[in-house]
Amino acid sequence: MLLLGLFCGCTHTETVVYTPPQNIETLIAGDSTKVWKLAKRFNGATRMNMEGCFMSYRQSFTRSKTVSDTNGLHKNCGESVVGQWEITADSIGHHYIKIKSDQYPSLLNQPQDFKLFKILYASQDSLQLSFVHNQFGTRRRITDLLVREDLVVEDRNFHH
Repeated sequence: MLLLGLFCGCTHTETVVYTPPQNIETLIAGDSTKVWKLAKRFNGATRMNMEGCFMSYRQSFTRSKTVSDTNGLHKNCGESVVGQWEITADSIGHHYIKIKSDQYPSLLNQPQDFKLFKILYASQDSLQLSFVHNQFGTRRRITDLLVREDLVVEDRNFHH
C-alpha cells in the first residue's frame, strides 16, 4: 500500500484565483491613458537582469482599448506592438488582459493574433502579470511587475 502511495504521487494542488477589482479597466488605463514601466521580471522563480530595453520599455493602455509599447523608439529593442486590449476570463475564473494585434503572428511566430496576460494583482500603482514566453517553452511562465511610469523603483536596474 505504501508503494502505491509513492508511485501515485496523489497530490492535490489548488490554483489560487485572483479576482480583480470591479474598476480593473480604470486601474489599467486610468481616466484616459496610463503608462506602465517594467519594475521587475521573473522567469519562473528566478529574477531576470534588467538593463537596456527592459529599462526603457513602456506600455500605454487607453480607455478606448488601444495599447502600444515603446520598443520601436529605442535602438535594438525590436518593433513596437500596437493593438487592442480587453479583459477576459477563463472557465476557472482567472482574469487576463487579452492583447490583440496583427503583429503577433510574425513577431511571436504563432498563428494567433492575440496574447493573454494573466492578472495576478492590480492596483492604482502596480500590475502583476504572468504569461507564457515561447522562448522558454509552454511550462515556465514569465511574471512581470509593472508600475506607473512616474514611480521610483529601488533596485530596478538589477543584475545577478
